[in-house]
Amino acid sequence: MDFARSAEAAGFDTLLISDHFGPRMSAAPALVLAAQATERMRVGSFVYDNDFRHPGLLAQEAATIDLLTDGRFDFGIGAGWLRSEYDAAGLEFAPGKIRVERLEESVQVIKRLMAGTAVSYEGKHYRLKELTSGFQAVQQPHPPFIIGGGGPRLLSLAAREADIVSIMPRSKGDGGGLEDADASAESFDRKVALIRQAAGDRFDRLELNTLVQEVILTDDRSEAARKIAHDWEMRPADCSSRPCC
Repeated sequence: MDFARSAEAAGFDTLLISDHFGPRMSAAPALVLAAQATERMRVGSFVYDNDFRHPGLLAQEAATIDLLTDGRFDFGIGAGWLRSEYDAAGLEFAPGKIRVERLEESVQVIKRLMAGTAVSYEGKHYRLKELTSGFQAVQQPHPPFIIGGGGPRLLSLAAREADIVSIMPRSKGDGGGLEDADASAESFDRKVALIRQAAGDRFDRLELNTLVQEVILTDDRSEAARKIAHDWEMRPADCSSRPCC
């Protein structure tokens, strides 16, 4: 709560919390407390792993956060990408195409559930019969959705369905991490063009987002670039031109 207050006092607009296993706070209670400790700052998930929860349960959790934060919640959801978490939890790490298919169905279900009505749905991956999340989200028709990724299938989905599109390096097919080579300025430009095409008329209403992995305040930009390049195993010149550095 002290951290949230200091972030708001520093002028930040939104505080986001990631969704991973391990020694870290669970997103929902931490976001609610952060909102209680502040007056205007929005809070959000960056991002819930769709495969960790049934979409009905996730819709209920998101609507609850939106209610308890007085409508200051941004709902981030993704397809999942880190295989080690799946293996540790005994969850199936399906091919990327399947995980994106699940996410696409889940987004449709969650949006309908947040209207507060019972939903029946028959999809390839989810089947619902008169399921309800319990109540409407405060923000209607739903809180702003954050969806991001690095591959064309996931970015196209984000362009069609999200309010905030997060542009990331492509994840490795084996779930071993992110493709550092896919974080170049040229790759970023290609992804923006893909989002623009997939979004069509709604592109001008989208907010674009990217994850900056590290921030260094310095008077010696070259030395800072060399440090980041060493940590991320890239050339300093490449680091200086990447949007995520």
